[in-house]
Amino acid sequence: MITITPEAIDTGSLRESLVDPGAGGYAAFEGWVRNENEGHAVLRLEYEVYEPLAIAEGERILAEARERYPHLKACCVHRSGLLEIGECAVWVGVAAPHRDEAFRACRYIIDELKVRLPIWKKEHYASGDSGWVNCERCKAHGEREAASHARPAVTAT
Repeated sequence: MITITPEAIDTGSLRESLVDPGAGGYAAFEGWVRNENEGHAVLRLEYEVYEPLAIAEGERILAEARERYPHLKACCVHRSGLLEIGECAVWVGVAAPHRDEAFRACRYIIDELKVRLPIWKKEHYASGDSGWVNCERCKAHGEREAASHARPAVTAT
């Protein structure tokens, strides 16, 4: 399940929704609004979302995670609108039979969300300027992750 919301994220109830008697491991990621980025003092963030596509693509990402890391329950929530310093902007939680699957699935989901969802982040700076930003580190990690799961080419000899 993926949700886009302008409301504060209730991480406790989300965690409770993942409790499962078959789960031996749980991992979560919370992305918070920080007060600095690349040398700029940040006052707040603003997220714009194309929600129908974000939901559809988010569901695809969760399905891919289930294929890669079987028997897990996962959900994520991403904020929209104006957020202040310290607020939770994105939350991903995963319950799986073992910790390794939970960690890997959680990392896969957050990295793919950051790269593939039509969500745009605008930082508002203390200087009065503002700027749209993206997550190049997430993109690079996603490309490395995809390459590590690629099947080797088979050649005839």
